[in-house]
Amino acid sequence: MTRPLPKVIAASQAASQRLADRHTPFIMDDWYVAAFGQEVKDQLLARTLLGQRVVLYRAANRQVVALEDRCPHRSMPLSAGTLERDTIVCGYHGFRFNTEGNCIEVPSQATCPANIGIKSYRTHERGPVVWIWMGDPNKADLSKLPPQDWLEDPQWETSQGYLHLQASYVRLHENLLDLTHLSFLHAKSFGTPDYAKATFESEIGDGQFALLRNVVPTTLPPVWGVPTGLTGQGQAARIVRSAFRSVGVHEVSVSFYDCHVPESERKTFRIRTAHMPTPETATSTHYFIVHGRDFAQGDAATTQFMHDQLFVAFQEDVDGLALQEQALAATAPEDLYEFSVAADGPAVAMRRYLLARQQKESNALAAP
Repeated sequence: MTRPLPKVIAASQAASQRLADRHTPFIMDDWYVAAFGQEVKDQLLARTLLGQRVVLYRAANRQVVALEDRCPHRSMPLSAGTLERDTIVCGYHGFRFNTEGNCIEVPSQATCPANIGIKSYRTHERGPVVWIWMGDPNKADLSKLPPQDWLEDPQWETSQGYLHLQASYVRLHENLLDLTHLSFLHAKSFGTPDYAKATFESEIGDGQFALLRNVVPTTLPPVWGVPTGLTGQGQAARIVRSAFRSVGVHEVSVSFYDCHVPESERKTFRIRTAHMPTPETATSTHYFIVHGRDFAQGDAATTQFMHDQLFVAFQEDVDGLALQEQALAATAPEDLYEFSVAADGPAVAMRRYLLARQQKESNALAAP
């Protein structure tokens, strides 16, 4: 058989219509990472977030300001202007805007019109990242930001990095819930042959989706084996929980231990990775990553070794997802169909959730 029957393809295409994809409008009423805190200084930083041009800067009180990056006079990007005393001066005609987005000066006239302004966005800085709420500022609810205490816990050694993904953020979330690909896409980095066939459990709840996989016994790749000392063949246990926490946060938690040592005597090594995708456009994504561990504290060489090894693997995801995006773009709608298998359960549920969230938000905006 070279191609499924037409009715099978039609059923697959109908199922896909119930899933979020690169055509699904963005969910605006939620928290996304705008930048790492260290990126935002007392200078203008331009960034496209959820299809919107935004300019960021740090005010004198150290608060992060986020404004629409367009002067309402003649549409000059404000990020091409200058920052003076917490205000942005447009580089075209000198219109001045304060931290709230209000125009407070028009140099060509003595009085400033009261009705000239730009959109301002709510921000919140927590640990190493700056979050932004792109939707209705009156709905900016910090309780919707999942707690990640380890990001600020001194008992966790962390490193951070950024990748620019030429693919939809939906595909990245799906990738992070689809750990069977570790044995193949990551065969040369941190994947192992036994990973795809290991038993797994799924957790599917209200906006919370997770995949749990116990790979025991296993042989750890160098990124984990070297810093933990669990380098023997079949020596280690690798217990993984990969969880969709919110539209802007995916967290992977892994525990390692010597599976030949009794539970009462063994040491457990734990790592966590916060994957934080923020859509740039429909088919490009800002991919912010913070990785942490609770062992080898203060060991800069271990931090650098693990960071370098991990980002080789994360780049493999970026490259693979970009290839998928190219294939999707090159396939005619009538020829595009995808099938899911049992291991895809959490990812499929997550994509249904994203579509339902977006449709609910759109319906609320359309309501009289």
